Amino acid sequence: MKRSMKSIALIAAVVGTALFVSCGKKQDGQNAQNAPKAYKTVKVKAEDRTIDTKYSATIRGRQDIQVLPQVSGTLQQLCVTEGQRVRKGQTLFIIDQVPYQAALNTAKANLEAARAAEATAKLSYESTQNLHAQQVVSDFDLQTANNSLMQAKAAVAQANAAVTNAANSLSYTVVKSPADGVVGTLPYRVGALVGPSIPTPLTTVSDNHQMYVYFSMSEAQLLEKIRQAGSAEAAVKAMPAVRLQLVDGSEYEESGVIETASGVVDQSTGSVSLRAVFNNPKGLLHSGSTGNVVIPVELKNHIIVPAAAVKQLQTVHQVFKVETVDGQRTAVGTNIEVAPYNTGREFIVLSGLKEGDEIIADGAGMVKEGALVQ
Repeated sequence: MKRSMKSIALIAAVVGTALFVSCGKKQDGQNAQNAPKAYKTVKVKAEDRTIDTKYSATIRGRQDIQVLPQVSGTLQQLCVTEGQRVRKGQTLFIIDQVPYQAALNTAKANLEAARAAEATAKLSYESTQNLHAQQVVSDFDLQTANNSLMQAKAAVAQANAAVTNAANSLSYTVVKSPADGVVGTLPYRVGALVGPSIPTPLTTVSDNHQMYVYFSMSEAQLLEKIRQAGSAEAAVKAMPAVRLQLVDGSEYEESGVIETASGVVDQSTGSVSLRAVFNNPKGLLHSGSTGNVVIPVELKNHIIVPAAAVKQLQTVHQVFKVETVDGQRTAVGTNIEVAPYNTGREFIVLSGLKEGDEIIADGAGMVKEGALVQ
């Protein structure tokens, strides 16, 4: 009996010790979890800043003119090479001229025959007119002679038109540049049969002394600028000179000017197309290239926070303000409104924070609501 009592007492002591240790560990864990953590914090303040906003862009020549032949025939000569700079009126291609020269010669011969017939009809009319004056022939004969003369004159006019048409067709065999610019690709070679209905143009001449650079801006960004300026036209005129970042990351040496903004919003993207113009004196820009339009934005008296301080949940942006709750520094989630443009490293705050607020400046995505801040 005594041994049994001793065993029970021993077991109770062991269990009690285990419970005590377990409760101690649990309490220690809770204390560790609720212990203040060290976070990097910053007190926000209003600043003036100029930031660069970038927009993907495509580059086009001021004129990209497709060159199509106006007559059919085999290509006899290529007078230019791809990428060559040409002047307006310069010969680009020559199409087989033999059939068109023959047609012109035939038209000229027909014109001479028509002129001869006209001269004969004129002599006949004048002779009939004299005879009619002597009352040798009737009025009918005189009118018939007059009609023959008129018909001969019409035949001359028709022959003249045929000559002009044949001469034009012959001139079309020499395909000339419609504008100053740069020659594009040359898909056809000597001997190829070409004509007005070919699916691919002979080439494209790009007028690239000035280049059009097209890019898109969100509707919200454009609306903000329109509200500031008062109208869409005024907003475009008020936009600063823009820069162009080329595809290799370098910046184009010439600045550009935004000329127009589309009046239609793309429903699939919610954006508006704009066009900037850049001078291209050295021919560095090529039609079909891509790049980024860089627009500087002047910010006056705005609160700017690091991107690492912002927790993004779809369209919601949140920062954690450090506030005193029950006597302890506590992280309190606060929604903010940010500008539609940012630097990638910072956000421009439009509302939700005021100067002097202390926020957690780094690792906002890992902070929990109500966390204690050391």
